[in-house]
Amino acid sequence: MKVVYLLTLVFLIVSCKEKAPTRLSAQEIVDKAISVSGGEQYRTNDVFYNFRDYQYASEWKDGDRILKRIRLTDSTKVVDVRGNRGFSRFVNDSLVPLKDSIANLYANSVNSVHYFAYLPYGLNDPAVNKELLGIVTVKDKEYYKVKVTFDQKGGGKDYEDIYLYWFNKETFKPDYLAYKFYVDGGGIRFRVAYNERYLGGIRFVDYENYEATLRDSEFYDVDVFYERNKLKLLSKIELEDISVEPFN
Repeated sequence: MKVVYLLTLVFLIVSCKEKAPTRLSAQEIVDKAISVSGGEQYRTNDVFYNFRDYQYASEWKDGDRILKRIRLTDSTKVVDVRGNRGFSRFVNDSLVPLKDSIANLYANSVNSVHYFAYLPYGLNDPAVNKELLGIVTVKDKEYYKVKVTFDQKGGGKDYEDIYLYWFNKETFKPDYLAYKFYVDGGGIRFRVAYNERYLGGIRFVDYENYEATLRDSEFYDVDVFYERNKLKLLSKIELEDISVEPFN
């Protein structure tokens, strides 16, 4: 009887070990990244910041997220608003009719700045597809390397773009990202996060923005080219005067 008991116990232990996952999935990694970067704070706060010549605002209204871009001059106030109902432009509080092509251009521009400002929030949107490519080492640290693509439905005008994210294996924070885009002749960009700060429980970073002159087949090795100093620094993406306020 004692032998049978021991054999049963060993079988159960082995079975449990076989069922245990050997590594995290891409979805689990992204979930952890969003959690450590702000989690529910993203959905319970309005966020305001300046970027270059514009003021930006992300506000919640009746459960919908409203993205704004504001440009002020001596005599003019231009407010671009992107929400679930589409895009609108107001000049000195008056609605300005726009052609669909122009409205889409402005809407994509507004969305792009907000998208990068709140990463990794947004990586669980319905149109996002995630794939774990493996564990790599960048600058002597280990990272989960995750590929992100988008469905055509709900993926926006640039749904064909491909993104890569490097999530720190210890902290789950995305320290690097890259993307391959096709508009305006296309290209590859690689961004390095720096100047991390938390405001209202939300993580914000600035980026060094690099250009990668690579063949399409080399895109997935862009981190290797970065370590070899083969990328060209184009600009720095810096958010200023950030404020986080609980919405009413």
